[in-house]
Amino acid sequence: MKTVKVYGPGCQRCETTEKMVRDAATKLGIDVAIEKVSDTKSMAMAGVMSTPGIAIDGKLVHAGGLPDEAKLEQWLTA
Repeated sequence: MKTVKVYGPGCQRCETTEKMVRDAATKLGIDVAIEKVSDTKSMAMAGVMSTPGIAIDGKLVHAGGLPDEAKLEQWLTA
């Protein structure tokens, strides 16, 4: 199981990013545990300077804007 953290204040882009992660994981048949992180201190400590951000298994893979679907699938299968 992959652990995915979606960083953001709860805006529409952050909600869309979470849905994109869920959809990509379902498409790929990957079990994911998604945690939403909205605390600004936690975001800063993770290195997220622009939201939404995505960390997979503790590694920050994306920050700022919606992720590219193909790249999201690559991150989940890595």
